[in-house]
Amino acid sequence: MNKPTKFFHFLTLFIPLLIVSCENKPQKEVAETITNSTTTTKESNFKLWTWTTADKSRTDESFDEEFKKYGENGLDAILINTYGDPELLARLVPIAKKHDLEVHAWMFTMNRPGDKVAEQHPEWYAVSRDGKSCYDEPPYVGYYKWLCPTRKESREHILGLIEGLSKVEGVASYHLDYIRYSDIFLPIGLLPKYDLKQETELPRYDFCYCDVCTAEFEKIHHKNPKDFTNPAIDMEWKNFRLNKIKSIVDEAYKITHENGKILTAAVFPYPEMADHMVRQRWDKWKVDAVLPMIYNKFYNEEIDWIGYATKQGVADLEGRDTELHTGIYVPEMTVNQLNEAIHQAKSNGANGVSFFDGPAITDEQWQVIRALQNP
Repeated sequence: MNKPTKFFHFLTLFIPLLIVSCENKPQKEVAETITNSTTTTKESNFKLWTWTTADKSRTDESFDEEFKKYGENGLDAILINTYGDPELLARLVPIAKKHDLEVHAWMFTMNRPGDKVAEQHPEWYAVSRDGKSCYDEPPYVGYYKWLCPTRKESREHILGLIEGLSKVEGVASYHLDYIRYSDIFLPIGLLPKYDLKQETELPRYDFCYCDVCTAEFEKIHHKNPKDFTNPAIDMEWKNFRLNKIKSIVDEAYKITHENGKILTAAVFPYPEMADHMVRQRWDKWKVDAVLPMIYNKFYNEEIDWIGYATKQGVADLEGRDTELHTGIYVPEMTVNQLNEAIHQAKSNGANGVSFFDGPAITDEQWQVIRALQNP
């Protein structure tokens, strides 16, 4: 996997559309934001996270410098993508802990670009309704290499990777990312980029119709999805796929807890949206914490939408032992917007916020984050 993770994470299709802005805001604006804010107070139980990617060619000194910045600016936890490499993760844990940072093992789960083991098994890949395999004809972009969640061998491969990372000493959680199907619907802001209209579930973006999935479904329900005129209205077929993702999450929960870790997950903004767009119903999962990526820019929404989506997710989790920590996309955010985003998350019930991604946070934004430490 050669591409920077910021081109992968969550709806990575959007990031080329939303070019990262490194414009420096005037110091006066930063100072006014921190001075005038009534929301920049950090309670001991309001957690601050960031996602970051590790390249094993980097020196320990360079990681130490990065992690030191996170610790000095008040972050509590980092989610590290090591591309599934437990040895690299083990190398980074003591460096992070030196700066009082909790470490979480972040990995692409169902989407496996660059997975050399999976590439030896073309049959493991998800197949669209029009018969195209993610192995050689991925949807939207070349790195959409989705594996089938039903096939025994692909499931065991994924769960084995989870076990390897969750056994690393000193790691707090295994962090599921891309724990879903490929996007059946893209947000409206992206459609012009692909010259698409997605007013119905189009066959090219509808997964998985491999022989294993359809045969198992037919055995249970006595009908074959390949024969459906309009698969979108068959609730058993939709629920079958929701449950296939849920079953992998539930197995991951068992594995991580057996290894003394918890399970966390990066998910779409709130369950109903996730269900509609990517067949991901995370309010029904066995998971200790979710980090919904409420990246308002990707949906052409204002900052207050972060509060709306956070509140919806909190309500959907009511009665479950699952924490919610709002994911915030920091590129292109002014300091005022970042401050308001944190306020929207906190005031609507989030247990914390996570910033995507650590290296993208500007000095001015760090001032806003630091102010959370000083009631």
